[in-house]
Parts: sequence; structure tokens; C-alpha cells
Amino acid sequence: MSTFRTLAAAIAVAGATLAGAAAHAQQIVKIGYAVSRDSHYGAGADAFCDTLEKGSANRFKCSQAPNATLGNEREMVESAQIGSLDVAFVSSGTVGNFVPDIRVLDVPFLFRDTEHARAVLDGAVGQKLLAAFPSKGLIAMAWGENGFRHLTTSRREIRAPGDLANIKLRTMENRVHVESFRALGALPTPMAWPEVYTALQQGTIDGQENPLSILVTAKLWQVQKHLALTSHVYSPTLLIASPALWAKLNAADRQLFLNAAKAGAAAQRERVTREAQTAVALLEKEGMSITRPDTADFRKALAPTFKKFEAQFGPDIAAIQRVQ
Repeated sequence: MSTFRTLAAAIAVAGATLAGAAAHAQQIVKIGYAVSRDSHYGAGADAFCDTLEKGSANRFKCSQAPNATLGNEREMVESAQIGSLDVAFVSSGTVGNFVPDIRVLDVPFLFRDTEHARAVLDGAVGQKLLAAFPSKGLIAMAWGENGFRHLTTSRREIRAPGDLANIKLRTMENRVHVESFRALGALPTPMAWPEVYTALQQGTIDGQENPLSILVTAKLWQVQKHLALTSHVYSPTLLIASPALWAKLNAADRQLFLNAAKAGAAAQRERVTREAQTAVALLEKEGMSITRPDTADFRKALAPTFKKFEAQFGPDIAAIQRVQ
């Protein structure tokens, strides 16, 4: 009898130990983004993962998938919606196809400078936009940053709107961007980012537009001759979580993810700020010609299109312009 009791007790202890281990089993969190690990996306993802792993005592462990290995940005957002990807780190320009409210952020020349843009996103307007995501099958945890977008071309320098005439310009799959560049006389060509470098190399398109950090990371000086510093659109990023993942988290773990997302966004902003201070000199050193167009000419050319955007996004545009 004594031996039986001892065996039963051992089994009970072992069962409890296994149950406890299962309750604290490590969960792998898949995080995808479209550019290289050595980029501001990678810097943000590293900070996100480091904060999440340390905060959870390694109950959560990240598995990063850079370079669009899990699909382009649209595909990664779709994967997050259906639960096959846990976290997508993507540009807001792509996400507007899923959450139309955030398209207001793509209106050209809407933000005065980086400080204005960050104040908007970190304040009431930005939080209101994040709150629109759950109804579209997504969880938006934090705003990160790409920076202000600029134009590059291979055919000619861009100094005025007329220089964009008949330029085949890659844009994101974003209606606001397409309408704006069409109004400027370009031939907007929506294209997923992983296809862009080859298209520029082969001459399928003449140019593209992106923040300085992306130009440097992708070494676009190898396939583009001219850079116009237009700062025409401010481009935020988003750390998006899958609703399937979110539903499994308790309140404390959700807060861990939100804290990690804030850390990731802060690291990304810091990297963008740092790279912007040296990017132009680097691109010029690598052989790109640099122009600094008078954006007043571009604003004037876009005035009729801006009126259309005001009709669509009026209250949000006004709220953004009021932020100091």
C-alpha cells in the first residue's frame, strides 16, 4: 500500500508539473515586414521583440520574417486578418485598402513637419484612427514611422510639376497617391514593393517615391539617377496584430504587446531621424543628383484634387491642421 501511495503521489506531482509547464509554454510570435532586417523596420521589430520577450520572461518568443518572405504588405495584412501571421509591420499606405479611414494621412502636404505628424498620430486623431481597426478584422497596436516621401527618377530631374509629365511612377496600391500623381501629370503605376527594384532596373517604370530611409536601405542609387526632395506625403507605419492572436491573450499579456509595440515604434522613429541626417549626403556621394523643388508649385497644381479630399475627409483634415 505504501508503494502504491508513493507512486500515486509521484504521478500527481508529475501531472501538476506538466500542467504548470504547459500553462507557461513558450509561444512563438511570427512578425513579418517587407524590407531587410538592417532597416528601420528591423530596428523597430528588434525593439518590439526584445521588449516582449523580456516583459514575458520569454513566454513569448519572436520569429522575424523580413524581406517580404511571408508576402508583400497587402498579403501580410490579409494573413494577419485570417490569423496565419501574428504581427505585420507595414506602411499605412497599404493598410488604407483595409481601413479606409486612415487614407486621410496620405493627403499630400497635409503635415507641416515631422513634429506635427507625430503629435497628430500620438494624440486624439491618431488614437481615433487606431480604434477603427477592430471592425475591419485587425488590431493596430502603435504608429511607427517611414518619414516624408520624396521622388526619384531615371529619366529626368524633377524641379517642377511639369517635369513629371508622362513619367511612369511606381506608387503603392493607394487611391489617394494614385489620384495625386495623376493630377501632377505622372503615370502612376501601383506595384508591390518587392517588385520595384527589378522594374526600375529593367525600365518598366521610370521612378518611384519613398522616404529617405527606404532609398538608403534598398540602395536605389543603383537604379535611379535623380532625387527630388519634395516631402510630399508623410508616411507612418503600423504594428498590426492578428485578432486570432489577440483573442488568446489575457489583459496583462495584451498590455505587454502594447508596451512592446510602443518600444518598436520609438526605435523605428529614432532610426528614421538618425538616417535622415546623413541620407542625402550618402545618396549624393553615390552619384544621385539632388533637387529641392519649390513645393508651392506642387501644392498649386494639386489644389483641385485637394478639394476632392476635403469633401471626403473634411473633419479629419481640419482636426489634423489644428494640432500644434
